[in-house]
Amino acid sequence: MRILLLEDDYSYRLSIKEFLESFSFEVHDFENGEDALEAVLNDVYDLLLLDIRVPKISGYEVVKITREQEIDIPIILITSLTDVDDLSTGYDLGCNDYIRKPFALKELKYRINQAINTFQYKTQKNKISLQYEFVFHLDTYELFKNNRCIKLTSLEQKIISFLVQRVGIFVNLNEIISSLWDGELITDADLRMHIKRIRDKTDKNLILNSRGLGYKIEKI
Repeated sequence: MRILLLEDDYSYRLSIKEFLESFSFEVHDFENGEDALEAVLNDVYDLLLLDIRVPKISGYEVVKITREQEIDIPIILITSLTDVDDLSTGYDLGCNDYIRKPFALKELKYRINQAINTFQYKTQKNKISLQYEFVFHLDTYELFKNNRCIKLTSLEQKIISFLVQRVGIFVNLNEIISSLWDGELITDADLRMHIKRIRDKTDKNLILNSRGLGYKIEKI
């Protein structure tokens, strides 16, 4: 598998590259966004791993142009703690996931595998079978059970879609809020209320939670 790595911090870039190469990944690394974008447009990769704040053009701009060129590959953004409030920007532009600095390399490997698996799954079919006989349609955001569409609000559909796209992974409350509400003043209690309403309409165990980890949805 071929990975493009954009990271201007030399030590981070070297450690990530060496770690991924130990798993036989082919890693092409760049320290500025301009060179990385040129490689994206002229070569073929299985995944992009992009730091946001890099010289010349940002990781955001690389994502934007990649999607405008209809290059459909999974993209993971590398963010610092100060970038957390801007996560919705990355998702709106078309990234698939993000990993926050500082991170363990083991977590990075897991994120990459998950992004690849989710991407491949989505390209094979637009319907995801979940537990308790639920089926989620990725293209329409509709949730079905026994061929019956569950009546959900658009926000409830977005919450389910967000979790389904990270199926099997706990997502913390701050990540959900920052990604779906785009700067609006939403509290943890507000999110819990929306989760409760979804559970009331579906199944109390469709969305799982764990204190300190967040929420997740499991597939069959």
